[in-house]
Order: sequence, then structure tokens, then C-alpha cells
Amino acid sequence: MPHLVGLKRLILRLKSLKNRLMVNGHEQVLIVSDDVATHIQNHGRDTYPNECCGALIGVDNVVGECVSLPNATEEGLRRRFLVHPYDYRAAERQAKESGCALIGFYHSHPDHPARPSQYDLDYAWPVFVYVIITIEKGEPGAMTSWRLREDRSAFDEAPIERRKG
Repeated sequence: MPHLVGLKRLILRLKSLKNRLMVNGHEQVLIVSDDVATHIQNHGRDTYPNECCGALIGVDNVVGECVSLPNATEEGLRRRFLVHPYDYRAAERQAKESGCALIGFYHSHPDHPARPSQYDLDYAWPVFVYVIITIEKGEPGAMTSWRLREDRSAFDEAPIERRKG
């Protein structure tokens, strides 16, 4: 019986910790390795003045890798991005093969703040995290993370914690 009491206490502690790390039902902090952040910065720099986009692969709120995807929009590469369904499925396949999940997407905002636009809000899905990086005059700037509310009314910012690797 003591093991059962200890297990119940552990479960309660874990639930309490999880509740403190949650914002609108999602983990509050997005953990991104320095390698992933550098990849996103370089992709934004390389595609400037157009928007770049890519997939975030990981587990829960930890991004283990990212994959650059082609921007398939026909509405103007400088202000929009679109992930083609074929590229979406390929990213999901890659995530599954690595034992992870497709947890979100990243894109750049050339010469604009790293905040979601109305277009981002209109096309986002609540199940994903969205990383936005500003590219000012060709150089990477602020990188932010956002989660869409379940009712799709707005985004909530989720802090990014960078880790070595």
C-alpha cells in the first residue's frame, strides 16, 4: 500500500507541474536546440526578401529537428507562405520515421515583426505550434513561438527556451 500512496503523490505532483507549464491547454515553453534555431535563421536569411517556411519535428514541446519546405504560395512570396499538401505529408512521414511527430511549422516575416498576421490566424490549426522569425534587411532578428487558441480567436505567445545541440 505505501507504493500506491507514493505513486498517487507522484501523479499529483506531475499534474500540478504540468498545469503550471500550460497555457490554454498547451505547454507554455517551446524548447528549441541551438542547431534548430540556427537552421531557421539561415533559411530565413537565404530566402530573403521572401518568406521561408518549414516543419518542426519533435515530441510534445521539444523541437528535435526542423525541415526546410518550399514556399508554394501563388499570392506573393514576400508576404505569404503555403505548405503544399505533398510537402506536409513528407514532413509527417519524416517525423514518424524518426519516432517523433510533426508538432508545428516555422516561417519568416521579412522586414516585419515576428508576430502572427491576420493571414496567419486565418490559416493556422490549433494543434500546432508556430515559430515566426523576423528577417530585417536580410539578417535574422527576433524568433517567437505561438499557439492558436482552441476557439481560433487569437494566438498566445509561448516563450522559447534555447538549448545546446
